[in-house]
Amino acid sequence: MHRIIRELHWRKHRKMLSELQLLILDVDGVLTDGGLWLDQNGEVQKRFDARDGLGLLLLKQNGIKLALVSGGSGGATEKRAQQLGIEYCLVEVKDKTSVVVALQTELVIAVENTCFLGDDLNDLVVRSKVGLLLSTCDGCRPLRRQADAVLTSKGGYGAVRELAERILKARDEWSELESQGWRDSNC
Repeated sequence: MHRIIRELHWRKHRKMLSELQLLILDVDGVLTDGGLWLDQNGEVQKRFDARDGLGLLLLKQNGIKLALVSGGSGGATEKRAQQLGIEYCLVEVKDKTSVVVALQTELVIAVENTCFLGDDLNDLVVRSKVGLLLSTCDGCRPLRRQADAVLTSKGGYGAVRELAERILKARDEWSELESQGWRDSNC
């Protein structure tokens, strides 16, 4: 029953997903599981899901602008953005709302063509500045309650990939990938 209700929520947003131009992602708890490991030098180590990375490459290949926005410090986040060719990687952000508005202004993208995926209270503040506010399934309760939809996957464990597939399905781009596979266009 819950799965049917969840799918109805997603169908309601299919048109918006098909017209999406900008996807903004929180990092810790969305692209990672939220855990922070410190090495012997005090450097932060983070775990990223490779399938999330491919999902982001597929979205980028389909013309969607991507941005990573994190309240945490850089290093691993910036390196991952560089590996994936994500141009907009903003770390140590104190005001996510102003960053969202600045990205929309710079890229000339309307609120209704912007989606934000988060997991915690500091992501809830962008609600009025995006067309779709989404949460990972393990996001905090207030965010899950106010989000337009909640993914079935956890942050750092396929949530971004799940969203990428939903976007590509809404754009009728997924079935070919599913049957033919994907080859990096840089090969």
